[in-house]
Amino acid sequence: MKILITTSAILLSVITASAQQTYPSSAGPLKIDTVAKGLSYPWGVAFLPDGQMLVTERPGRMRVVAKDGTVSEAISGVPRVFASGQGGLLDVIIDRNFASNRTIYFSYAEPVEGGGRTALARAQLDSGAKPALSAVKVIYRQEGSISRGNHFAGRIVQAADGNLFVTNGDHFSGRDKAQTLDNDLGKIVRITPDGDAPKDNPFVGKSGARPEIWSYGHRNPQGLAINPADGKLWEQEHGAQGGDEVNLVQPGKNYGWPLVSFGVNYDGSKIGTGKSEGPGLEQPLWHWTPSIAPSGMTFYTGDLFPAWKGSLFNGALKFQLLSRLEVKGDKVVKEERLLQGLQERIRDVRQGPDGALYLLTDDNAGRILRVSPAK
Repeated sequence: MKILITTSAILLSVITASAQQTYPSSAGPLKIDTVAKGLSYPWGVAFLPDGQMLVTERPGRMRVVAKDGTVSEAISGVPRVFASGQGGLLDVIIDRNFASNRTIYFSYAEPVEGGGRTALARAQLDSGAKPALSAVKVIYRQEGSISRGNHFAGRIVQAADGNLFVTNGDHFSGRDKAQTLDNDLGKIVRITPDGDAPKDNPFVGKSGARPEIWSYGHRNPQGLAINPADGKLWEQEHGAQGGDEVNLVQPGKNYGWPLVSFGVNYDGSKIGTGKSEGPGLEQPLWHWTPSIAPSGMTFYTGDLFPAWKGSLFNGALKFQLLSRLEVKGDKVVKEERLLQGLQERIRDVRQGPDGALYLLTDDNAGRILRVSPAK
C-alpha cells in the first residue's frame, strides 16, 4: 500500500509539473516555451529583420540569438560598462532604417571616477558568424552627479520622426535633483540620432535648463513605449515602498518625484509632502501599491491574442508576473495579472514579429521565454 501511495504521489507530482507549463488568462490558457537560456541577467532585447534577436546582458555583453535559440559568442566592440548594483549594459533598439544602415542604439552605465552614469551609444552591427560592432560612438551622457550603483533607468525608444527618447534615473542619492533642470537626473530626454537636442524640445533656450530634457520629476523609469495607436509616449517608473507609476509623458511636464508619491520611503517615513498629488504636478494613469517593481513594457498589436490588441504589458521583478493593463484612449481601465506561478523575475517584455510575447528573465542563468496561446 505504501508503494502504491508513493507511486500515485509521484504521478500526481508529474501531472502538476506538466500543468504548470500553461497559465490561465482572459484570452485562454497560455503556453510558455524557452527560446534561449544561459544568459547572464539579460536586460534588453530587440528583434532583427531576419527574425534573430539582439540581447544585452547586464554584466557587459551583447549577443545575437538565432531563431532556433542558439546564442552567439559575445559581440565584440561593446564598450566597458560600470557593472555594479543596477548598473551595466542596459537597453538596445535597432534604428527604424536598420535594414539599410545596420544602426543600433544601446544604453549602459558608463564608468567614471567613483561610479557610473547613463550613456547612449550608436553603432553598426555585423550579426554574422563573428558578430561585431563598428563605428561605436557615444551620442549622449547623463549630466549630473554620478551613481554608485542605483537608478540608472536606461530605456530607449525611437519615434516616427527618428528622434530618440532615453530615461534617466535619479541615482537614488540625487532624488532632489529630479526637480531641477540643470541636470539629467530623474529626467526623460529627447535627442536626435546624432545626440543633439531637437529645436522643438520644451526647454531649448531656457536659462539654467538642459535642452535635451523632455520631462522631469521621475524616479527610476525602467519602462518606455510609444502607443502605436496615436504615437503618444508612455513610461513606467519604480516608486520607493509602493507608488510605482504608469505615466503619459508630455513635453515640459513635471511628474512629481520626490515632492509627491503614492508610496513611502523604505523606512516608512513620508515622501515629500506626504501627499499623492500637488498643484502643477502630473498624476499617473495607474499606480501599484504595494510595488511590483515594473520593468520593460510594450503595447500589443499582434494577431495571436486579438482580444488584447491595444493592451499595455509590463514585466514585474518583485511579484514575478506579467501585468496586462487594458487601455482606453489615455486611460488605464483595469489590470490583469498573468503568469503568477512562473516564479521568475521578468526584466523585459516585447512583442515578436510572430505576434507572441517574449520575456527576459532576470537571473544569472536567464532565459528568453515565448508566450503564446496553448492549443
